Amino acid sequence: MESVLFPGRTQAIKHPCSSFSSLSCRNNVRFLASMPSSTSRLRVLRNEMGLRFSKAKIASRWQRIISKVRERYMVKPGNVFGHSVEESLVEKVTPMLGTDVPLKYSPGLAFPLGASEAENGINFAIFSRHASCVTLCLSIFGREKGQEICDGMVEIALDPQKNKTGDVWHICVEGLSRSGILYGYRIDGPQEKEQGHGFDNSIVLLDPYAKLVSGRKWFGDVANKMSKFLGTYDFESMPFDWGPDYKLPNIPETDLVIYEMNVRAFTADESSGLDPDVRGSYLGVIEKIPHLLELGINAVELLPVFEFDELEFQRYQNPRDHMINTWGYSTLNFFAPMSRYASAGGGPLVASHEFKQMVKALHNAGIEVILDVVYNHTNEANDRHPYTTSFRGTDNKVYYMLDLDNGAKYLNFSGCGNTLNCNHPVVMELILDSLRHWVNEYHVDGFRFDLASILCRGTDGSPLNSPPLVKAIAKDAVLSRCKIIAEPWDCGGLYLVGKFPNWDRWAEWNGKYRDDIRRFMKGDCGMKGTFATRISGSADLYQVNKRKPQHSINFVIAHDGFTLYDLVSYNFKHNDANGEGGNDGSNDNFSWNCGVEGETEDVDVIGLRSRQMKNFHLALMISQGTPMMLMGDEYGHTRYGNNNSYGHDTSINHFQWKQLEERRGGHFRFFCEMIKFRHKHPILRRDRFLTKSDVAWHEDNWSNHESKFLAFTLHDDQFGGDIYLAFNAHDYYVKAAVPSPPHKKRWHRVVDTNLESPKDFVPEGVPFSDTSYNIASYSAVLLEAKP
Repeated sequence: MESVLFPGRTQAIKHPCSSFSSLSCRNNVRFLASMPSSTSRLRVLRNEMGLRFSKAKIASRWQRIISKVRERYMVKPGNVFGHSVEESLVEKVTPMLGTDVPLKYSPGLAFPLGASEAENGINFAIFSRHASCVTLCLSIFGREKGQEICDGMVEIALDPQKNKTGDVWHICVEGLSRSGILYGYRIDGPQEKEQGHGFDNSIVLLDPYAKLVSGRKWFGDVANKMSKFLGTYDFESMPFDWGPDYKLPNIPETDLVIYEMNVRAFTADESSGLDPDVRGSYLGVIEKIPHLLELGINAVELLPVFEFDELEFQRYQNPRDHMINTWGYSTLNFFAPMSRYASAGGGPLVASHEFKQMVKALHNAGIEVILDVVYNHTNEANDRHPYTTSFRGTDNKVYYMLDLDNGAKYLNFSGCGNTLNCNHPVVMELILDSLRHWVNEYHVDGFRFDLASILCRGTDGSPLNSPPLVKAIAKDAVLSRCKIIAEPWDCGGLYLVGKFPNWDRWAEWNGKYRDDIRRFMKGDCGMKGTFATRISGSADLYQVNKRKPQHSINFVIAHDGFTLYDLVSYNFKHNDANGEGGNDGSNDNFSWNCGVEGETEDVDVIGLRSRQMKNFHLALMISQGTPMMLMGDEYGHTRYGNNNSYGHDTSINHFQWKQLEERRGGHFRFFCEMIKFRHKHPILRRDRFLTKSDVAWHEDNWSNHESKFLAFTLHDDQFGGDIYLAFNAHDYYVKAAVPSPPHKKRWHRVVDTNLESPKDFVPEGVPFSDTSYNIASYSAVLLEAKP
């Protein structure tokens, strides 16, 4: 074990990292030399591994401390921020964590990466292939009383001869607390940006493998918008108690009904009725589980919950500097739960614990947890406005895709300024380690991969037929129980719907389902056949090898784009509040405002919009495949035409619980009943594609480009519970012939979207014996064969 200080030495030992000459070492030594002889023996020096104090604070009892340093080779931490050593060296010394525990270190181990508990201390390990100098920064006292300055920072520069194995730098520090220490790294290396390097040793970097991250305490706290993010750890707390009767839901993919939601937005609004300290938190989700159960969904797909900086847009003056990133698609770290989703500003340790509480409560309610994960880019922005927090300064050339023929500028397939180098072996292992961590530590049930086509690109950005990362995820033993879902496109034009490399494991967000269902429902010509294909499970896309209908994640609405209410209320996006002059957000929405743009008091328009929303939900819930709906659509949430509302921490995104109560007996009731109907009828969720014996199409006019009406019967060979469905997207009534029901059965009308609640959905059904049904314009009907 090497000591931290070397009593008796009168000058600093030269360190291989010559750049540290800028850190006032010479002034420190000159100041020490001028001190009285009794104190000159206490040196703030760097030994062979390069430890230095950034700012020491010596207490009035410094003579006793000196004695202990001589006797036990002990170091007392100072503060790295704001002052030089000379200004405060003789003021005071604060014993580390209020004790006389010595701070010593040894070379440590290269694995595992991140901070880990070793037999003789806390081990720190970080990968950096191109670094020439790595310095571990420890903030002994962490953040207290809301302070953004870290008291007690010491820095230990690692010796590449002793603290480096391959491309991994490592050190083990003895005497640290087992919990609550903040840490980061200063990393230096080649300065040639045109060669792809991004080193800047003036920045304390967040460890890419930090399991917990400490930043500002409160979500959207603009007073601390420049807050720094540091890693931390907790080896002191008892393991989380999942409970003796706890078990994973393990819901078959065929039975899933997914609810896409944002943790913060779900309960942040005052109308949630929750205590202010709980609103917008993981605990807030727990409080609202009864709503999820009443709705009938059995899986939540959480918008990003990895640590992100919600105030990233406010770092410099720009058209978006009024925005707060409430969606979270801008990852700082891939292992740590978002700390500002903890209740009462509890911080990273509380966030970790409460996230597990949330998962446990959801699982106990029979609801699975799927995470929306962003492994395609990070928060570190673009070439023009770099936001170096971690990967860029650790090893830019490894972590990002670069155009080395164009000054090593970032390749931007994400549309967010940079692209993670996913299929580089080091980055691929980080992603796999992250996924396993969320499964093992937090018990999540699956992942939806944002812009997953980027995972199919090589290190130069070119598409790969057999991408190593995608295959590794599909074949990984730890991930074998998980749902894995791709968003099969990116911003570079790699559109892989139905063609995503899958190894018969990957499901996909079916973007063609979304577009084709929208086009048929609003009355576009020539869509009847395509509509039939989509609600039948999209066999044209997924009936390949061993893929199943459930590999199609069917959705009409998702977080990006219009809400369901806005889809039937706006022809055009209205994104002026985003600050980009309306240039952001998709222009291809396939929406129809039903005759009036935006809000209206016209009762006919309001009624038509209500029918259309019910039509969409009915189509989604009777389609073969896995349905997904968006939070808030169950009561008709509006963003007033904004189809890219990522930056609004307001009612635009927040769930409006008062509106839910107002619409509980109508719109909400229909949504709940339709989900329950799907759960009760296995013929709506087959694990194979439909055959001729499964469905009868009541259609002899497929080639009619003007036809906007489709009727069919799904057969239940086991129980005879056939289901007749008809969708009319014409602007006039259609009198449709109704086939005879199965033997000893009669038809019962369950759904007619043209009727007012509660007649629009009658769970037990209304007996129907006519041979035809007059179906209203822009409406749909469902009949069930029952005894």
